[in-house]
Amino acid sequence: MADLKCEFLGIHSPNPFWLASAPPTDKAYNVNRAFEAGWGGVVWKTLGEDPPIVNVNGPRYGALHSNDRRVIGFNNIELITDRPLQTNLDEIRQIKKDWPDRAVVVSLMLPMQEEIWAKYVPMIEDTGADGLELNFGCPHGMSERGMGAAVGQVPEYISMATSWCKNVARVPVIVKLTPNVTNILPPAKAAMDAGADAVSLINTINSIMRVDYDTLQMHPTTDGLGTHGGYCGEAVKPIALHMVAEIARHNETSNLPISGIGGITDWRDAVDFLALGADNLQVCTAAMIYGFKIIDDLTDGLSNFLDNKGMASINDLVGSAIPSVTDWQYLNLNYVEKAFIDQDLCIQCGRCHIACEDTSHQAITCSVDGRRHFEVIDAECVGCNLCTSVCPVDGCISMKAVSDGIDARTGNPIQSEKLNWTMHPNNPMKKVP
Repeated sequence: MADLKCEFLGIHSPNPFWLASAPPTDKAYNVNRAFEAGWGGVVWKTLGEDPPIVNVNGPRYGALHSNDRRVIGFNNIELITDRPLQTNLDEIRQIKKDWPDRAVVVSLMLPMQEEIWAKYVPMIEDTGADGLELNFGCPHGMSERGMGAAVGQVPEYISMATSWCKNVARVPVIVKLTPNVTNILPPAKAAMDAGADAVSLINTINSIMRVDYDTLQMHPTTDGLGTHGGYCGEAVKPIALHMVAEIARHNETSNLPISGIGGITDWRDAVDFLALGADNLQVCTAAMIYGFKIIDDLTDGLSNFLDNKGMASINDLVGSAIPSVTDWQYLNLNYVEKAFIDQDLCIQCGRCHIACEDTSHQAITCSVDGRRHFEVIDAECVGCNLCTSVCPVDGCISMKAVSDGIDARTGNPIQSEKLNWTMHPNNPMKKVP
């Protein structure tokens, strides 16, 4: 069987799945149960100064549901730990003694004052924790105090706080990045240049879930008022993957270790993150929905996948998809694909036709010779892939490359040589060979 053991920044864990800093890692009781279930590590819920912050005593979560009431994501307004600092420190110390083979990283959020970082970092290190994660991502509550996303959105602030921490820290320092930016590279590079040993991403996305349709107030509310919160869960995964891949493929940050976070719900999600450059994985929402035993599905699924691919460990998977990620301008404009409908699998639902007819390129029939029949019209098909996305039958519609002959849509011969936008004759700024 594939080896799931993970070494991240010299921190060892029996598998790459860590619980992210959040309610599931709020206290020793939770962490003990998580480790008993098989989790490889935890990032302890974010610590701050004493006295601790005050959370609301009311709804902290709003949920986005599918039509069948499956939870797709949470919007949360919970802040960092509201438990006394010493209580947390004592419990972290005991957990690390009881579970020496598991990763215990402590999340930390402090005001932008160097002397405060110099005070608290050694206190956390004295617990025996394996590392620190600097929380520069929370978009609500703490950001209004000049912390969280208020720091993470400003590369100069990231650099300052990271430097203060690295000046006194003896253990690895991970910088947790906010997705509430237009470009993830400047924050990542700021963390790296300031000495961060790794980054973790993404934190939650600024969001409001919905309104109450009876009262027309936002939902949920606390005593009639609500606020924006942090959105998490499987719906944020595409955003997380994009940002992870951007860091992993960029020349200046490609060697920066990454802890991937954002909507990891099953082993396929784990494969996506690892293949796109993450070195280990953090999970929260899935555990909150399904409980700690979901770790069995995650580890079994990932192990079986690696075995099927002939990979000995997760290291063989990390970054394997990065060479396939590029910018639009480098895509081959001479490449031609057409959709193909397997008539043996088609259930005649017509969803492909409706989608293509109403919103795409009118490239799928609804009848042939007076009978209901769905077939691709090559002369109209641009290979956009919409039909495969809406088809409810797996494998019924596929995309097939056309490598020679005439493109039925353009009437032009299909060219074998590659041609991207940087060299295209229609590009007024094309590169001259």
